[in-house]
Amino acid sequence: MIQLSFVFFFSFTALFTLRRLAKRVGLVDLPNLRKHHDGEVPLVGGIAVFITIAQFIYNNIGLMPHAHLYLTIIAILTTIGALDDKFDISYKFRLLVQTLLTISMIYFTDFQLNFVGDILGVGNLEFGFLSPLVTILAVIGAINAFNMVDGIDGLLGGLSIVTFLSLALVLTMASQHDLAYMCIVIVVAITPYVAFNMGWLGKTRRIFMGDAGSMMIGFTVIWLLLVSSQMKGGPIIRPVTGLWIIGLPLMDMAAVMFRRIKRKRSPFRPDRDHLHHICLRLGFGRYKSLFLICGISAVFASIGILGEYLNVPEPLMFFGFLTTFAIYNYVLTANWPHRKEDIEERNLISSSAK
Repeated sequence: MIQLSFVFFFSFTALFTLRRLAKRVGLVDLPNLRKHHDGEVPLVGGIAVFITIAQFIYNNIGLMPHAHLYLTIIAILTTIGALDDKFDISYKFRLLVQTLLTISMIYFTDFQLNFVGDILGVGNLEFGFLSPLVTILAVIGAINAFNMVDGIDGLLGGLSIVTFLSLALVLTMASQHDLAYMCIVIVVAITPYVAFNMGWLGKTRRIFMGDAGSMMIGFTVIWLLLVSSQMKGGPIIRPVTGLWIIGLPLMDMAAVMFRRIKRKRSPFRPDRDHLHHICLRLGFGRYKSLFLICGISAVFASIGILGEYLNVPEPLMFFGFLTTFAIYNYVLTANWPHRKEDIEERNLISSSAK
């Protein structure tokens, strides 16, 4: 408990200190066509959380396998994310960096997506020589799934907390107490950020996570999932369980990208068609949207946890996931009524992107 208290206050202090430095160096988020917040908001949440996690792992190096490589990778991701927050780096360069880092992870650790279990009822499905390619796609997908959900105050922090608490629970069930404790540490490190981000300490002290934080969190999630589901001696948790635990960010990313491609647009072009945008258009408000989306994510994660605990057949879990995604995609791609300002904003974004 004392150790977790130290993590909390270290993160709080880092956030409080870095927010002042951010304004001096111009690492702030400004309102624009897609961002409707007030004033300059420091983009140092991710940097503070990274520093907190890094110092903890450095002083407890045995809690996570290949900890030094993990720290090196998240340091690079955090740096690239901070540069993107400051200078708006091309998404192609970000994808290249993410690809190279994934290759280094595979080379130095042999962590890769080798199999997905008996999801079709015909035996364990293995990727064979395609495993490195599938792993690269999975890592990039996870990183960008958490990046894309960062759309309203508290959402990335809330979804991250749901994800890491769910991982901690299933890892505890599997008697992997070190990895479970690492997940709790990450939750504690994120909690002060949520307080700043939500404005609970005053609206003038608000902080955003930035791409630095969302990319680091996404990579950490997929790293832990690979460690726990791809062990050659037998997986700690089944791969399909991990699919449910990060279900909502994955579904939201896939549905939005499908919608963009259907409209003959780049899947990486920003818009206002994510689940949180739809909730706001339907009049839920920011707090109701936040709790609704985090609640849905918690339900998805709970299905995965119960499926793991009760040993529900993997084909049932997998096809249940596909059915849920089909329903989610239909709901998200429905012709929801758009406010006049949203339509005008989308037209402006489209025109400026040409």
